[in-house]
Amino acid sequence: MSKIYFTKTFSKEKITELAEKSGINLLVSKNDFVAIKIHFGEKGNKGYIKPEYVKPIVEIVKSLGGKPFLTDANTIYKGSRANAVDHLNIAIEHGFGGCGCPVIIADGLRGNGYIDVDVNLKHFKSVKIARDIYYADKFIFLTHFKGHEISGFGGAIKNIGMGCGARQGKYEMHNALKPEVNPEKCIGCGSCVRWCPSNALKLSNKKIIIDKNICVGCGECILSCEQYAIKIPWDESVKNVQEKIAEYAAGVLKNKKAIYINFLNYITKFCDCYATKESPLISDVGILASCDPVAIDLASSELINRKFNGDFFKHIFPDIDCSVQLDYAVKLGLGEKKYQITEI
Repeated sequence: MSKIYFTKTFSKEKITELAEKSGINLLVSKNDFVAIKIHFGEKGNKGYIKPEYVKPIVEIVKSLGGKPFLTDANTIYKGSRANAVDHLNIAIEHGFGGCGCPVIIADGLRGNGYIDVDVNLKHFKSVKIARDIYYADKFIFLTHFKGHEISGFGGAIKNIGMGCGARQGKYEMHNALKPEVNPEKCIGCGSCVRWCPSNALKLSNKKIIIDKNICVGCGECILSCEQYAIKIPWDESVKNVQEKIAEYAAGVLKNKKAIYINFLNYITKFCDCYATKESPLISDVGILASCDPVAIDLASSELINRKFNGDFFKHIFPDIDCSVQLDYAVKLGLGEKKYQITEI
């Protein structure tokens, strides 16, 4: 049974206590390169974890003799995080330059810096992990827990798997998803076209057409469409993507140790990858910490459901089975679903 520590209070003192309870002093050794994996937030987004919550973790790692750095890998869609220069600029704009440690974009300038890690699993024989994440000695995953249009919720498992994959790896995980257009809802405004990273969208007779041969399945068009004319067919492909994310997580964590801290605040329907100022759907819940990514994600979802007084993620994404990522991660040995939670 995995141990999870929980606080309802968002403060430097409680974050420090959570990290200590979770065994950060056993994780970090002198001169370890410690990757603090975080999402810096898309330009215009408000949901990302704020720097003042990150700084206490940096300070603890330094006090233990470790060498911390904040990190993420580049995205496959057009936006402010598709290359290292823009990515670093948005990290600084959002205040992460003041956390007391370097910010490193793990897959390099154009996102082509990766290491192939053998996993020999159902979907992948090897996975493409962002180079500087691969070379880190230890990991601390700081995750903003919220909804996600592919996995139902985005938690630690997604932060590890999708977040640590290099750009080519993200293509591999997404490529099973091919959005479809409802021509009755499409008004031909073309707003989705400029967001497509593979130029798979075009207007024809005032309607959008998707070239599925070059579509990478990133889902950017879905979020850019205010008419809700584009959607993902929720079938076996979504299940496969969740499993692929878990397999990438297995590659990241292969022979590595980590702790996980989930922030359950500013809980929105969609993830922090979009340049939208979504309003939170429910009030803040708290912060969790654990050494088990499966247990902490399950506990996070259950605490949110309790706050919502129902199945929150089934409510916002009725066609998505959130349990796929958890069950497959258990099968891969990433963690367990039995946990004991202690409030501090």
